[in-house]
Amino acid sequence: MLDIRWKAGLFVCALSVISLFFWLITSVNTALIVFAAGLLIYLISHVYWLHALQNWFKNPALKEIPEGSGVWEDIFVALLKYERNNNQNQNQLNSALERFNLATSAMPDGLVILSASNEIEWCTPNAEHQLGLNLDTDRKLPVVNLIRNSHFIAYLYNEKYDEPFKLKSWRNSEVILEIQLIPFANNQKLLISRDMTQYEKVDVMRRDFIANVSHELRTPLTVVGGFLETLTDMEGAVPDNLKNYFAMMEEQTIRMRRIIEDLLTLSSIESNTEEPDDSEIDMSTLLKSVQNDGIGLSQGLNKNKHIIHLDADPALNLNGAVDELRSVFSNLVSNAIRYTPAGDKKSGKTGEIFIRWALVNGEPVFSVRDTGIGIEQQHIDRLTERFYRVDRSRSRETGGTGLGLSIVKHILIRHQAKLEISSELGVGSTFSAAFPKARIALKK
Repeated sequence: MLDIRWKAGLFVCALSVISLFFWLITSVNTALIVFAAGLLIYLISHVYWLHALQNWFKNPALKEIPEGSGVWEDIFVALLKYERNNNQNQNQLNSALERFNLATSAMPDGLVILSASNEIEWCTPNAEHQLGLNLDTDRKLPVVNLIRNSHFIAYLYNEKYDEPFKLKSWRNSEVILEIQLIPFANNQKLLISRDMTQYEKVDVMRRDFIANVSHELRTPLTVVGGFLETLTDMEGAVPDNLKNYFAMMEEQTIRMRRIIEDLLTLSSIESNTEEPDDSEIDMSTLLKSVQNDGIGLSQGLNKNKHIIHLDADPALNLNGAVDELRSVFSNLVSNAIRYTPAGDKKSGKTGEIFIRWALVNGEPVFSVRDTGIGIEQQHIDRLTERFYRVDRSRSRETGGTGLGLSIVKHILIRHQAKLEISSELGVGSTFSAAFPKARIALKK
C-alpha cells in the first residue's frame, strides 16, 4: 500500500508541476484546464480498471487477470499472488481431504458423524455397508429412524458411552456389530461401527470349550465327591490319622464343583444373545429376600453375624430379568459379607452392610457398601476378570470361586448397566450397579 500511495502522490505532483509550467508560459485558466484534464484522465483510468476488475471477479481465472497500469499494476500483481496462494492452499486442502477420505475408506470400521440432534452429517462407505445407510439420501435424517433397535436408542440417549454396545445386524442376523459413540465439539458425536463377527465366533468356540470341559468334569467330580462322602460317613472305613486328609479332599472337591457351576453359568450368560426379559420387578420384595439370604450367609460363616441394613425406594421398580438380577444383587451382598469381618465383643466393632436402592442423578442405582477390609486402587480395574484375586488365600477361606464379579459384569452388560467400584483400604468398599433411565418402572 505504501508503493501505491507513493505512485499516486508522484502523479499528483507531476500534474501540479506541468500545470504550473503552463501557468508560467500562458495563463492561470490554461493551467487549471490542464490540471482538470489530467485529473479527469486519471479518474477515467481508475474507472476503467475498476470495471476490468469487476468483470474478472465474475469469472476469476488466474490466466485472465488484467495487467493494469500505474497503481493498478501493483494491485493486480498483489491480487495475482493472493490468487496463486489461494489456489495452492485449495489444492493442498483438496489433497488432504482426498487422503482423509482414502484413509477412512480403507479403515475396516465404519464412521458416522452425528449432529447435536443425532442427525447424520457424514459417513464412510463401510458405515453405509454395515449399517445400511446411504449418505446421498440419509443425510440430515435422525439416526434412530434408520437404526431402529430399542437398546441402541437407549444407549444413544443414555449419554454414557464408556462401554461399546453390541447388536445383531438387521440386514444379516449372523453379523454382530459393536457400536461406540464418542462425543466431540459442538455436541456432535462420532459413531464407530465394527464388525465383530469373527471375534464372536472365536469367543463362542472358547465358551463352548469351557462349557464342554466343565460338563465333562462335573460327572467325575460328583463321583469322587460321593465316594469321599460315603467313606467319611462309614464308621471305621477311614483311619483316624487320615480323616483330616479326607476332609481336605472333600472340601476341595466341593470347591471345584462350585467353580464348574460358575463356569457353566458364565458360559450360559455369555452365549445368550437373546435380549433379557423386560418384566417389571418388585424391587422391595426382591431386595428384602436378598437381605434375608445375606443374614443367613452371615450366620453360617461367623459366630457373630453382621448387621445388614436395607434402604430401598418402595416406589421404584426395574424392568429386567428377575433371576439374572437376583444373582447380581446376591453376589454383591455375599461378597460384602465374605470380605467384612463380623467383629467381636472384645473389639466392640460390628461388621455392617448397607444395601441401597434409589435414584441417583435420575438413574436407578443398586449399591452395597461395607465396612470391610477394602481394596487397593491398583486392583479395582481387574476385579471383574475371571479368577482374579486380590488375596488368594483369603478368597479360598471365604469359599469364593473368582467368577462372581465376572458373572455380575456380564449380566449388567445385558441390561445396559454398569458396575462401579470405589474402595478405601481398611475402611470399606462400595459396589454399585447403575441402570439406564429407560429401565425405570415407577409404581403407580
